[in-house]
Amino acid sequence: MKRVVKLIFISVIVVVLQSCNDNALVNTFETIPNQNWSYVNPIKAKVEITDSTKSYNIYLNFRHTPDYNYSNIWLRFHLLGPKLKDLPERKEFQLALADGAWVGKGSGNLYNYQLIYKEGYKFPSAGTYTIVVEQNMRDNPLKNISDVGIRVEPAN
Repeated sequence: MKRVVKLIFISVIVVVLQSCNDNALVNTFETIPNQNWSYVNPIKAKVEITDSTKSYNIYLNFRHTPDYNYSNIWLRFHLLGPKLKDLPERKEFQLALADGAWVGKGSGNLYNYQLIYKEGYKFPSAGTYTIVVEQNMRDNPLKNISDVGIRVEPAN
């Protein structure tokens, strides 16, 4: 019970700190039930693009426990919206150094990452887009994943 209260407290603090002076169009974190991320539970976020001439950065927000078994994670991304075909993209992210040290920021029993998926991306037109993220590791469910989300912000 103390662990749940601690996780909720940390999550609230992170959200409050990120909301201060934040120019993100979307910034989500979804809690993974029982820290077991299944293939059938993709993470989705909708973003409204009003200016397709601007460039945007798309990030993966990601948290895992120290018990996560791998130094990396493979994910499948789908970018859906006006003038886009669903062309899934598989991408690997390194979460630990060769010596096993996590590269994410430690906070309590969680390691936090904001990993770049697309940098300087231009959406093809104005409209509503959906970004879908699926875990694509061999393990199903993938254990010790706490939260996953998506952040989209204007590129500077």
